[in-house]
Amino acid sequence: MKPENVAQYLRKNPQFFVEYAELLAEIRIPHPYDGRAISINERQMVLLREKNRQLQEKLHELISIGENNDLIGEKMHQLTVALMEFNSLDEMLNGLNDNLRENFSIQHAAVRLWFSCDSAGDKRRPEFAPVSETMRTTVESMAKPYCGPHLTDEIKQWFGRDAHQLRSFSMIPLRRKHTFGLLVMGSPEPERFYPDMGTLYLERLSELIAGALVCLEQWNIETQVHELPHS
Repeated sequence: MKPENVAQYLRKNPQFFVEYAELLAEIRIPHPYDGRAISINERQMVLLREKNRQLQEKLHELISIGENNDLIGEKMHQLTVALMEFNSLDEMLNGLNDNLRENFSIQHAAVRLWFSCDSAGDKRRPEFAPVSETMRTTVESMAKPYCGPHLTDEIKQWFGRDAHQLRSFSMIPLRRKHTFGLLVMGSPEPERFYPDMGTLYLERLSELIAGALVCLEQWNIETQVHELPHS
């Protein structure tokens, strides 16, 4: 008789060890760790302890994820409050960089906006530097933020001399009715932005920033975003 037949029989006949209770005391099986023989009852205890250990590890993992999500949620709330308080585009763009750096530990971030703007105090702001038609088309086609190690040469130039030390990136389209900009965050850590990571909070970040921009520059964004000359 094959071992699987024995196992199947015992599963279907749980009364077997009731009728032959003496076997529970007589049968000895190898200990899973040190090789010595133990009884079935001892073996069951070992299995229960191992299962309990695995459940404890899973519980601690879930608690850690929950605490991390709570922390991110609090930071997103702080960013939301900050964005609501900005009264000008210059103030908003400067405050966004400060918030990403101080609250999210994002030391390298670049924003590009392709709508004409008369309200920016400094018309030479890098956020309004020309963006190629290819880049604008690529961003328009993105269904969700990109995370991973790859970045086009055009975007790498936005980070200047820091580009060579960055190993992972997140590209976040800024859009409402139309796509009108891009936020790119970079990190020296290869696993900070990885391809399979969740993008829920990145999508919410996009919505917050886009919403703040629309509130400050609604006319420019809605009427001029498609009228800009291609770079």
